[in-house]
Amino acid sequence: MSETARRRLRILTWHVHGNYLYYLSQVPHDFYIVTKPGYPPGYAGVGGALPWGDNVHEMPWDAVRAASFDCVLYQHRDHYTRDRETLLSAAQRGLPTIFLEHDPPQEHPTNTRHPVQDPSVLLVHVTPFNALMWDNGVTPVRVIEHGVVVNPAVRYSGTLARGISVVNHLARRGRRLGADVYAEARSKVPLDLVGMDAQAAGGIGEIGNTELAAFMARYRFFFNPIRYTSLGLAVVEAMSIGMPVIGLATTELSTVIRNGGNGYVDTRIDTLVDVMRRLIAQPQTAMRWGRAAARTAQERFGIGRFVTDWEAALRDVSR
Repeated sequence: MSETARRRLRILTWHVHGNYLYYLSQVPHDFYIVTKPGYPPGYAGVGGALPWGDNVHEMPWDAVRAASFDCVLYQHRDHYTRDRETLLSAAQRGLPTIFLEHDPPQEHPTNTRHPVQDPSVLLVHVTPFNALMWDNGVTPVRVIEHGVVVNPAVRYSGTLARGISVVNHLARRGRRLGADVYAEARSKVPLDLVGMDAQAAGGIGEIGNTELAAFMARYRFFFNPIRYTSLGLAVVEAMSIGMPVIGLATTELSTVIRNGGNGYVDTRIDTLVDVMRRLIAQPQTAMRWGRAAARTAQERFGIGRFVTDWEAALRDVSR
């Protein structure tokens, strides 16, 4: 085994998606998170309820330039285009670099050139769909699909004859996140919404990260109304506890859900409503689909595979 493969790396990154960063921190290296006073968006620390390990460290903005790192991991275009020039030293800009792209293109879905155009940077996409839709240009690409950790004590019961959706700021984010789809479905079947500012769309509100799995477990099914996004971690977490998923047959979700197996996807809302009504009336069907969903999550989104994939990516860029 090479020295790079053995040694613990010092990785500079930013807090963009808290749950993803927590799962990423299961990789056995040290992560230094850029922070600013007051922890504004994009520069949050490692507070909150997530059980961060001792390999995750806050790195104040004004201390970055003098610090030593082995790799820089960008997760947002603003950090890549702005902080790379204003925050890092010339030597730090020359370090092995990864750009982690969390989303599909938001401008044109097929004709958008990715902002990172550098053959020396590794562009990591979180779904094959994202890699397909971006015009990646000259930048080498790798797909590392999600890996999640769920409390093994939390298991799906489905005792509540309702569905649940988890979307942050649904009212503000509108059609792309399926605000109209959720509203139409909720008018026909009992559905609850949780997430940041869920109340604005008639929902319950935000549920803490560490409490969400247990909160969802009581519901009969998970409904994903989102038209166009990456594969949501909440979907994978729901599957991991043994919960069937109903959603739109778009983006990566269409490759994850098998109709009548571990859930159901379609582009017709009325069809999805019929399936939701069926699960409400047939809890045993929901339980059977949920067991299959858990198997899918374990096989495709296990944390062991995720850690192995990230270890390989970090080794390849850093050696």
